[in-house]
Amino acid sequence: MNMETLEFIIYPDGRVQEKVTGIIGSSCQEVTAAIEEQLGVVLSQEQTSEYFAQPVSQTATTTNPVQSNW
Repeated sequence: MNMETLEFIIYPDGRVQEKVTGIIGSSCQEVTAAIEEQLGVVLSQEQTSEYFAQPVSQTATTTNPVQSNW
């Protein structure tokens, strides 16, 4: 399991750089929306490869043939 992290760099001029890691897909926007609302205007966004990744799900099916001795 990956660790989800939010990193903030606050520059002397007041700009804030936010970096999100460990969150797959667009759900990172849901995680950061409230924080960004409090910080102010978002000047730009750059999505990482994690943003475009799809969650991995595995399914397995097995068949057990029925044998009759009729």
